Amino acid sequence: MARSDVPTSTTPRTIARIALAAGLVFAGVSHLFWARKEFRSQVPSWVPMDADGVVVASGAVEIGLGAALVALPRERRRIGWIVATFFVAVFPGNIAQFTGKRAAFGLDSDRARGIRLLFQPLLVALAIWSTAEPRR
Repeated sequence: MARSDVPTSTTPRTIARIALAAGLVFAGVSHLFWARKEFRSQVPSWVPMDADGVVVASGAVEIGLGAALVALPRERRRIGWIVATFFVAVFPGNIAQFTGKRAAFGLDSDRARGIRLLFQPLLVALAIWSTAEPRR
């Protein structure tokens, strides 16, 4: 494919997309190493899998999605929607942390955990906006 097949973008969208990609890769690596215990606390009890397996798998997915946001520019819009869907899919973990009053990542109060819940829709919106082709 020619370079012209790459969807157009703007500088703010590109910066946001790269920041989102870096955040995903960082979070994914932290799933695998230093923050594994904290991420296990977010796995809802009703998930029929080993919590550590869920954390490792979701970390690997985050690394892959972050890398794809940067490495596959022709698929940018599709990947943006996949990232947004991933953020929706992991939202029950944030709800479980809130309802179970589980302290992790410094979220040791209902207020802090509640504020964290508000950021998930923003991540969904950022994934879609940063990968969309700007209107002309």
